[in-house]
Order: sequence, then C-alpha cells, then structure tokens
Amino acid sequence: MEKKNSSASLDLILPEGKVLPVSRGRSLLEISASVSGHYPAPIVAAMVDHKLVELAEVLAEGSELRFLDLTSMEGMRIYRRSLTFLLIEAIKELYPEANINVVHFLGNGLYCEIKKSDPLDAEAVAEIEAKMRQLVREDRPFKKRRVSLSEAARVFSSQGDEDKVQLLPYWPGDHVDLYSIGSREDYLCGYLVPRTGVLKHFALNDYQSGLVLRMPEEKNPYVIPPFVEQKQLFGIFHEADRWGTILGFDTVGAMNSLIESGMGPEIVRVAEALHEKKIAQIADLICERREEIRVILVAGPSSSGKTTFAQRLRVQLLVNGLRPVPISIDDYFLDREQTPLDEFNEPDFESLKAIDLSLFNEHLVRLIAGEEVEIPTYNFTTGKREYGGRRIKLGPDQPLIIEGIHGLNEELTRAIPRRSKYKIYISALTALNMDRHTRIRTSDTRLLRRIVRDAQFRGNDALESIRRWPAVRRGEEKNIFCLQEEADIMFNSALVYEQAVIKKYAEPLLKKIDRTAPEYVEARRLLHLLSFFRPLDPNELPTNSILREFIGKSCFFG
Repeated sequence: MEKKNSSASLDLILPEGKVLPVSRGRSLLEISASVSGHYPAPIVAAMVDHKLVELAEVLAEGSELRFLDLTSMEGMRIYRRSLTFLLIEAIKELYPEANINVVHFLGNGLYCEIKKSDPLDAEAVAEIEAKMRQLVREDRPFKKRRVSLSEAARVFSSQGDEDKVQLLPYWPGDHVDLYSIGSREDYLCGYLVPRTGVLKHFALNDYQSGLVLRMPEEKNPYVIPPFVEQKQLFGIFHEADRWGTILGFDTVGAMNSLIESGMGPEIVRVAEALHEKKIAQIADLICERREEIRVILVAGPSSSGKTTFAQRLRVQLLVNGLRPVPISIDDYFLDREQTPLDEFNEPDFESLKAIDLSLFNEHLVRLIAGEEVEIPTYNFTTGKREYGGRRIKLGPDQPLIIEGIHGLNEELTRAIPRRSKYKIYISALTALNMDRHTRIRTSDTRLLRRIVRDAQFRGNDALESIRRWPAVRRGEEKNIFCLQEEADIMFNSALVYEQAVIKKYAEPLLKKIDRTAPEYVEARRLLHLLSFFRPLDPNELPTNSILREFIGKSCFFG
C-alpha cells in the first residue's frame, strides 16, 4: 500500500523554481489565486505528485504541487475543451433543437457543423459568438456532478445525445462526471476550466456549411492566429467523413457495437479497400502525366505511414507500366559535425539544412538526364555518408520516388522544374469521433503509432517516445504543416478501426510509465482514450496495411 504523506503542508513549486509551503484542506482554486502573479497566463489546472487535478478539488494528499497555466500543453488542451463546451452551450441556448457535430480540426481551429431549422449563415455565426461572449462575461462556474452510468444514460437520452448513450456500455468505470454551465449537462472526455470568465480568447468564422472555432496556442495564449483557409485539407477531411458514411459509423460506440456483433473483419476489409482504391487513383493520375513527371515526392508528419504508402504506390505504378525507383533523402544527410543546431543547441536533423542539397540536386539532374549515378548511404552509427557501389540509371519509364518530411518544400528539389514533380501529402486524419461533441485528435493517432513502432523496432520505450513528441511536433509545424497546401494531392492514412487494434500493443507500454515521471499524465490520458475501444484481432489485417508499419508483420519490411 502506498504510504500517504501525513505532513500538514506540501511544497508548491513556482515557475521560477521557488518553493512555497502550502497547507492542506484549501481548494486549489483559492491557492492558485494567491500565486497567479507568478504565471504568464491564467492557471487552469494543477499537478499533485504528477497527477492532473482540477482546481475545484480540495488539497488533501501529496507532497508536491505545480500549477498549469495556458502556456502548458495540458493547460491549453483544457482551455480548448472548455471553449468547445462553451460553443455547444451557446448554440443550445440560442437554438434548443439544433444538432452540433464537432467534425475535425482545421488549422488552429475546430470545424463544426450545426443543423437547425434555418441554414447556418454569417449572421447566425455572429449571433453564436455574441452569445459565447455573454456567457464569458457572466463568469458562470463549471458545475460538476458524479453520476452512475444509468443516470448518465437518462440525462443524455433526455437531451437527444443518443451517440453518448451508445458509448456508455463501453465506459471505463462505473460513473460519469457531468459538467454544466446552464440547464444541459455534458462530458467531453477531460477536465474543464473552473469558470467561463477564463475563456476570453477565441473567434468564430463562418466557413463552408459550418463554422470554425478559432483558438489560441500555448506559445501565445492571448492571441488568436489568423484564419488560413486550407481547401485541400478540408477536402480530405470531407472525404474521410464520406468514408465513415460508407462504413456505416462515425463514433466509437457505434464501431464497438459492430465489432461485438462480429462485423470487425468486414470493417477492416472495407477500410483497407478504400485505401487501396485511393492509392490506385493517385497512381492513375501520375500515369496520365507519365511523360513529364520524373520525380514523385511523398511527404508527411511523423508516423503518417509514408514508407508503406510509397511501397503501395510503387506497386500500383508497376500495374500501370511504370517502374519507379526509390531514393532516400536520409542518405544525403550532412556529416554529423555539420548538422545545424536548433534553438535548444541540439542537432536539428529535421531541418532542411541538415541535407546536402547541392549534392542531392546534382544527382537528381544527372539521373533525369539518363546518366548513371553512384548513390551514397548514410551511416547513422558513424554519422558519415558512405559510398558502397550502389549505382542507379533511370530509363524513360522510371520516375524517382522520394519519401521524407521535406518533400513539399521546393528548395529540396530546386534544380527540377515544378511540372516534372508530383507532390503527395500524407497524414493520419482520423474520421472517428468519441461522440458528436468529442474528437479524437489526429496527433494522438500518430503518437500511438509512434509509441508502438519505436518500442518494437527502434529500441525506445513509451516514456522516451512521449518525451520526444513535443520536439517532433515543433519540427512538423516548422517544416511540414505550413506547406501542406502545396501538395498536388493528399492521402489520409488513418484507418477508422486502428485504435481497436493498436490498443493491444500500446496499453502495456503506457502502463510501464511510472507515476513519478512527467510523462505519466500523457500516458494516463492515452490509456483513457484507448479504454473506450473494444479490441480487434490484428490477424484480420492484410500484410500490406499501413498499420503493419507500426505493429509488425508487414510484407514490405520483413
């Protein structure tokens, strides 16, 4: 049994490192108000011995306390979740019969669709924003009550939230914490801020058939970044929604019901067939321009499945009579001592400047001209480029396939005319919701993939993968996301069923993270997410599935 700390006080660690003794029996909200001046942004939650705690709680146990403000990742996640709650409440108070679907993230915002008697227009969106700001001025408390699953089912059913009722049979526990700031109650799979008055920074945009709830970022929680339209990304999300319609579900509860009824293998077959059809269509588009396209670039963020996609595209191009040749950007890394440093004075292998662009472009030009070229191999152990006699010469029906995070950047292939290149952006843009109000974040899907892959094939445990993730995300923001609209086409590598498969591999890894580690909170959050899914037998997956790149037994990697 864990020994409880019996001392009358515990240590509050302030951002500057100063330690203050804090008496037990006080509410965290009261304590946070007394030290708010030490924080650059509003405090929204606390960590007590590495456990995430709401500010409404009374301090009872523990030995160390830290507060989280909006400049922290978890603090901003709570802020954004609370803003979503505020939006739903405002819409329901204005249009009681409306149905709200939180559809997907778009740029720095959340795209939502509202179905009501009259179509949503710019005037209605302005009215919703005004109502949200009124609720902020009223500074309503977020009230919470703990209820049984049967009581939660009664509440959700009375509000017309049948998608939430459908999730309750798979609930990880025997109670639900319901929140409210008005007459309706909801649960968005996580903690909320203590009062609506905290939620001052947001904006709404009328967009397509819905609206975008724009939110700040932790690096500057007082500023709403400008809305940048992303037509291709919106289109690929719309395609994902259409695929959900084909599969017959778009929420976790609905998928769980189908898996339990024995439909799991068919879900896998249809989802994989949709992938294969899309890859074949991309191959057809490339072959329509086979005379001019000489370089095919596959780019995307970490764990998006670029490698498997490139292999499957190669097969489809072979079917069309092309014989593509792969080249790895990694083989053109500068020697390690020449690698540029990032803002933390660490080698920045994600930087475009870590690549020998001159040599890379020289080889591309010579290959396309029909010359034979000796291709280097990068030795990651020694940090040096080596030449082992690998020589390549291209024929007229042999385009190059180049896979890597910088594929969308024109600077990478600056010596090749744009018309001779075909750029493909790939990412795991999950189309599955927990329920109509709660999205599963795309970044969570990729992080789970990375945790499982790195544990099996790269010698990194879950703790290390989670620890590195913020740096990976910074590199993506800098090098990939800003260029994604430069792609000729986008491919969504997410598989609607994948959390039901990957939980078997991820859960044991996440459970190994000790509660004293800073990464423990993130591990618990991911475990909570996975706990809602009914497991699906990985043996149902074909060997060429993109998910095989992460769980193993891929036909492409042995």
